[in-house]
Amino acid sequence: MTAALPTVSIVIPAYNEEATIRHCLLAAIHQTEPADEIIVVDNRSTDATRVAVEAMQAAFPQAGIRLISQDDEQGITPTRNAGFDAARSEVIGRIDADSAIEPDWVEQVRRVFTDAELAAASGPVEYYDMPLRGFGHHADDEFRKLQVHLAGKYVFLFGSNMAITKQAWLQVRDEVCPDREDLMHEDLDLAVHLALQGLKIGYASAMVSGMSARRLDDDLRDYKFYVERFERTYAAHDIHELRLLTPMVVLLGIYPALHVQRRLEARLHADRALGV
Repeated sequence: MTAALPTVSIVIPAYNEEATIRHCLLAAIHQTEPADEIIVVDNRSTDATRVAVEAMQAAFPQAGIRLISQDDEQGITPTRNAGFDAARSEVIGRIDADSAIEPDWVEQVRRVFTDAELAAASGPVEYYDMPLRGFGHHADDEFRKLQVHLAGKYVFLFGSNMAITKQAWLQVRDEVCPDREDLMHEDLDLAVHLALQGLKIGYASAMVSGMSARRLDDDLRDYKFYVERFERTYAAHDIHELRLLTPMVVLLGIYPALHVQRRLEARLHADRALGV
């Protein structure tokens, strides 16, 4: 007997994302199988994020877009938590406001979570504002498979492209770190707490999301602080296994070349716009 397909909510935390949220929502709406609801959690935005979401609600009234506010605290962790708490479905998808999920993403999530033992899962990403997008997708997928192999019980979750069962969320929601100092990767912290509860985290190559590589535009100091969140997150849980830091080492290693490439491309686009 075929397992019943679960209901799926999509949660999108947002802070000052007027430039990206429409693109994100269009991808979430135009699915081979529609999500049961799409929840945008606004976290004290000072730009036109809310206006953009409200316009999408009016344009796509059947899409199940919900706009809620999380004004108690500034930060991704409480904003994500508010979205997860508000979700009504059996599985909660979680993406970023600059994510652009593939058209079969919801369909793939439903298939993945027919495995009743699975508590959460992530998939690969394609960087839609980088050249050689197909090659980048393949490289990202292979690298994440390697990470899963190296991680042992501490399989990662990636906030730009992940899903978790509502049941698993309720099991760990009071345990996840509030991270008010904003020092950790909140998705990695969530994964660690799931692992500590003995819950299974999977990886699904077919669960694909596009995302921006805008993090590479940061200067070296800010980028290094961001990437070192891996080390700080594990250390906060007294986990000191060098193999778990492989992503940090790789991301630091590729930064110089990709940062220069993006700067050159930005200059080229600017010159073209000026007719140079």
